[in-house]
Amino acid sequence: MAEDSGTQVRWRVGGVTVGPVDDYVYSLLPERDKVLREMEDVAAQRKIPIVGPAVGRLFQALAMMSGAKTVFEMGSAIGYSTIWWARAVGDGGRVYYTDGSKENCEEARRYLERAGVADRVTMKVGDALEILSEHKEQFDMIFNDVDKEDYPRVLRLAGPRLRKSGLFVTDNVLWSGRVVEGAEGHESESTRAIVEFNKALYASPQFFTTILPLRDGVAVAVKL
Repeated sequence: MAEDSGTQVRWRVGGVTVGPVDDYVYSLLPERDKVLREMEDVAAQRKIPIVGPAVGRLFQALAMMSGAKTVFEMGSAIGYSTIWWARAVGDGGRVYYTDGSKENCEEARRYLERAGVADRVTMKVGDALEILSEHKEQFDMIFNDVDKEDYPRVLRLAGPRLRKSGLFVTDNVLWSGRVVEGAEGHESESTRAIVEFNKALYASPQFFTTILPLRDGVAVAVKL
């Protein structure tokens, strides 16, 4: 079933593609299951930032194409993207959920159980950067969606904790267009951090990087 217009508007918030193209992309999306749709409604009502269904499908596709079995997620909120990752890694896979809020974690746990993927997810409450720094093993994928001011620090942490040919995926790298010099909000601390991160990621000899202009911009970097 195609998206209704109300849902299209919700997931275009922060979008960077032109309206008619965005309309077309979202009109193609198949209906999600009851749990994901409920989470989308809750996120819209309570203004909880989630990646939305188009980016969720991208995440699942990336994990499936790369054969990822371990995903470390930095900034998981109510677990919407966690479900997409967990479904992609399959039986025997492992997703690490991290969030600074115990309330978010408990809410996410209920959704994960209803979605049938709770047994694939390790849940950690606290600072995602500190939790990642404590892990010595390498992951197949790392997903970065923490506070934007911390993006440059995440880049320094991610490389050593990602296997060769692993994927480092980051959301919001186009930041509603504020990354463009002269745009409103370009001088904010968050925007400056994202601009610094984008430049450093493309310049890094550890990664081969591209930015996909889907929703708010998704950076996909392959570890060399």
